[in-house]
Amino acid sequence: MKKLELHWKILIGMLLGLVFGYAMTQIGGGKDFVNDWIKPFGTIFVKLLKLIAIPLILASLIKGISDLKDISKFRNIGLRTIGIYICTTIVAIVLGLVLVNVLQPGNGISEETIAKLTDTYANDSGVTSKLEEAVRQKSAGPLQFLEDMVPENALAAMTNNKLMLQVIFFTIFMGISMLLIGEKKAKPLKKFFDSLNYVVLKMVDLIMLSAPYAVFALLATVVVSSGDPELLLALLKYAGVVVLGLFLMIVFYCTVVSVFTKKNPFWFLKQISPAQLLAFSTSSSAATLPVTMERVEEHIGVDKEVSSFVLPVGATINMDGTSLYQGVAAVFISQALGFDLTLSDQLIIVLTALLASIGTAAVPGAGMVMLVIVLEAVGFPAEKLAIGLALIFAVDRPLDMCRTVVNITGDATVSMVVAKSVGKLGKPHVENWDDNYDAVK
Repeated sequence: MKKLELHWKILIGMLLGLVFGYAMTQIGGGKDFVNDWIKPFGTIFVKLLKLIAIPLILASLIKGISDLKDISKFRNIGLRTIGIYICTTIVAIVLGLVLVNVLQPGNGISEETIAKLTDTYANDSGVTSKLEEAVRQKSAGPLQFLEDMVPENALAAMTNNKLMLQVIFFTIFMGISMLLIGEKKAKPLKKFFDSLNYVVLKMVDLIMLSAPYAVFALLATVVVSSGDPELLLALLKYAGVVVLGLFLMIVFYCTVVSVFTKKNPFWFLKQISPAQLLAFSTSSSAATLPVTMERVEEHIGVDKEVSSFVLPVGATINMDGTSLYQGVAAVFISQALGFDLTLSDQLIIVLTALLASIGTAAVPGAGMVMLVIVLEAVGFPAEKLAIGLALIFAVDRPLDMCRTVVNITGDATVSMVVAKSVGKLGKPHVENWDDNYDAVK
């Protein structure tokens, strides 16, 4: 009997999690049961993925750079990566603005719904914490993101997944230095990181064995934690515009894959689907990064020299789904609260959303912090910011799940395009968790 493929197992786990979560909301004490006995398994799974993210970046990126033998190749990969990421982010923001201006979801929100959403969420700790974080980021200087990239303590940076850019900076610095001291002197260190890379990738394989059960737990937790169904329905038009934009971005990526890499886009989606499903379940590009790297390298055939740089950088600075959401959410809030936006205001949204996406933590909820910065850039009244966030807070988590899928799909697409452009897109080479099991059991 043919073994069921991983993406189908994960999809079944997600569907069962949704059904189970809904059933628990209909039972007295069901929510507490899920939070006490189901949620921990999902939390452990996400922790395991985050646990290996930094070691994977460190080992994979150093191996990739040290294998290049030529710093100019790394410069070419780096410039192409940043350039393509900027282009795809601009496409996402513009697409979001076009859709929200054409469909105008904010014009259908009644005063009663606005009042109810404000009463429910304006003073919520989630909203107030996003406002405080946005104030902190906005008070920073224009080159703060460059300053934040450089760690003062490499080991301290490696203990915090939010400091991924610092780890990437240190790793690139170390990899280039290994090239400059010559292959003979760098060989012992290179062998260590080569071995570490294989070990961490095997850890990814082992962790993924529990993925179907973990996404069951994660989705059940999301369902029992969701807000008032009536408020969710009131925001259906807004959520629909965001989801439509995200779907069109997936279509855009498939087109790019087909045109630039000559690969079948449906094959591409099939290979990357386990990472997409995990991104949906966890709402975190950083947590999904180990799986994204494994799928892109082993199942799509992108050389480690490319994937080890493109994907970690993408998880930090490439937020296409989140950037599209910025455009839609900013205009939606303005429409609902009667704040007129001119064409120049919307051009400012494009620029601000692009800049805000660089260096934003690849964790759940970071998009709302970016949104506050975008709204303030167009002169949105400060006293109405909490109301604006309250309008979209009810549906932020499910939309965060959807836009994270787009974020990691964009990362995978760019890695394929860059790899193709430098002749590093080869044949897939899949390694299973039990390849060496018979020799050690």
